[in-house]
Amino acid sequence: MQVNNFTAYLLVSHGSFDPRPDISMQQLAILLGKILPESENFISVATLEANIQPLHQQIQDFANHVQAFGCKIVQIIPLFLLPGFHVMTDIPAEIALAKQAISQEMKIELRPYIGSYPGLERFFAGMIMTVKADISIILAHGSRRAGSHAPVENIAASVSAITAYWSVPPSLEQRTQELITAGYRQIAIFPYFLFTGGITDAIAQTVKTLQLKFPSVTFQLAPPLGTSPEFADLIGDFIKKEEKIFG
Repeated sequence: MQVNNFTAYLLVSHGSFDPRPDISMQQLAILLGKILPESENFISVATLEANIQPLHQQIQDFANHVQAFGCKIVQIIPLFLLPGFHVMTDIPAEIALAKQAISQEMKIELRPYIGSYPGLERFFAGMIMTVKADISIILAHGSRRAGSHAPVENIAASVSAITAYWSVPPSLEQRTQELITAGYRQIAIFPYFLFTGGITDAIAQTVKTLQLKFPSVTFQLAPPLGTSPEFADLIGDFIKKEEKIFG
């Protein structure tokens, strides 16, 4: 029996050989299924890397699967927080390859990456309000691509936080030293990462080292963003608004 007039969603992340991000993606897909009940059985996940299939093949397989149930639209949701090379170049190229191999009746639509969602500012404001601290640091991966830090910098400015980056300056250690020198003694750190993995493990170890180095300072490390019901609500609300606008 076919189910007509619905949209299917494919959540696309970077991918990792660490199994934890994939588990978290699956959990996020389940949460979104509860928010978008009409598409509960038509939400899946895919990755750019660390997959036996290239992304365009994963998109093609998913599109063919949901088309068998009468679906005519697949929306690609990039689970990326910054507009780096993967978001701007790799994913559109993979979608273009997938389109060449599927029925012309099936539409593949690329939606904005989640780091561009306006609700992120409100989401971070809510997170920061739950933590007692003198100052908050939003710690992102970082990129050398011009303009790629603008989204996280704007969020930080809106919630009176400062930024640090894992792969480019200013680093967490540098920012921490600046804040301690300025007199701050309660520092909250919010990783601008979706899922637990190797980098968030390394961040946690760095925070432990900072705590040993500065025993008079209190450090609080928040979890990654991506598996909370509130974060799923953020994505679901954005999808619903986009569909009202673009139909």
